[in-house]
Order: sequence, then C-alpha cells, then structure tokens
Amino acid sequence: MTATSEPVDIQVGDDQIAGTFLTPQSKIPGVLFVHGWGGSQESDLARARGIAGLGCICLTFDLRGHARTVAQKEQVTREHNLKDLCAAYDLLAEHPSIDPGAIAVVGSSYGGYLASILTGLRTVRWLALQVPALYRDEGWSLPKGKLNREQLQAYRRERVTADGNRALSACSQFSGDVLIVESEHDHLIPHETIMSYRNAFVSSHSLTHRIIDGADHALTGKNDQDAYTSILVSWVTEMVVGARVGDSPQR
Repeated sequence: MTATSEPVDIQVGDDQIAGTFLTPQSKIPGVLFVHGWGGSQESDLARARGIAGLGCICLTFDLRGHARTVAQKEQVTREHNLKDLCAAYDLLAEHPSIDPGAIAVVGSSYGGYLASILTGLRTVRWLALQVPALYRDEGWSLPKGKLNREQLQAYRRERVTADGNRALSACSQFSGDVLIVESEHDHLIPHETIMSYRNAFVSSHSLTHRIIDGADHALTGKNDQDAYTSILVSWVTEMVVGARVGDSPQR
C-alpha cells in the first residue's frame, strides 16, 4: 500500500525549506485461513498468530462438518463449505481496520481447492495453496464424504486443464500473487495435481512453488511443520507486508 503524502514548509530562521510528510494508510491487510477436510482452525491458529504479529488482521474458522458441527459431516457438500468460506471472507472484509483490496487467502488441501474457487467470487490479492486438492466438477451437490475416492485419486493423477475444472478455471483468471507448497511424499495430492494448479495460473502477477522434501500430506513431522511455517511467513512478509510499506512491485 502506498503512503499518503502532504507537502509542508519547514521554517529555518528567516527561510523556508520544502518537506513532505509521508503517513502510512490507516487500513491494513487481512489474511483468511481455510483448513482442510477433517481438520479445523486449530491447525491454522499458530501461523495466524505469527502473521498477525507482522501487522495483519487474520481470521481462522471451522468449515461446517468440522469441530463443533462435526455431526453434519456426512451431509456437508462442497457448496455448503464454499458458502462458509464466502461468509468468512465477507466478515473479514467488513472489519473496519481492513483494506478490502489487500486480502490474502491461505488454503490447505480441501481448503486450497475452495480458496481457488473463491478468487472468482471475491477480491483476493494474494493466494497461498498448501497441497491443494482437486475435484471433478461433477457431484458438486453430493455430500463431500460420498465422493468416490478411487475415481478421485485417478483424476488427480491426470493433468487437468483449466477449461475442464471450476477451481482451475478460477486460477486461470487470477491476477494476484500465488504461493504453492507441495509435499514430496504426498499420498493424497500427487505431483500431477500440483502441476495442474501451477499450469493454470497463466495470469498471475507472480508464482512461487516450493517443495518440502520428505514431507507427507499432513506434515506429521515437526520439521515439516516448521518448514511450511517458514515458507508461508517469508512469503507473506515479502508480498503482504512488503506491499504495505511499498516495497513490492506495483501491478
């Protein structure tokens, strides 16, 4: 974000010299976290606290079918959870201290899939996807837990193009900055899925792709968790915080 400037005259004895006050804008960036299927906001809270310390307002939340609404898990569809995400985004964007044009969304696995679709529905400037999942458009209204897992895994091993998938189509239109984090030994999200996402971002301002060596899908090792945290915080610092002080390239 650029600072506001105000010219001033500085009195020096009988003379005046020119000066300029530069004042940071009062609005600050927002960061929205979206957890994966079977997870909860608990997995995002520690990273959100760290990023909030950089000068951002962060929001974590539980998708329906998780945490206190886990009883709904067998009935929840992707449409339900997309509505959850839109509602959470709108709440963040309405925060009086938020710059609505400076919102980042961080999605993990299923949350990354939903976050990708969100970019076509709401204004997102920065998008971070950690092991983003991918689903066929068919069966959108079916309960998420009833999707055929064997067919799903076969689909993820294909190279899927943007014109045949809702999430990838949204990615192809996204003009902001993107971070994709891959786990080397991911049994749920193969490398082909990551490349389908990567190839879809044809309009992005920048694209950063990182692989956590030896990591599994859930980042069960502490070193893997720390590695992801380091990657995410470094990227947010460069993109989000950098933009706030005017260091990031202008689009």
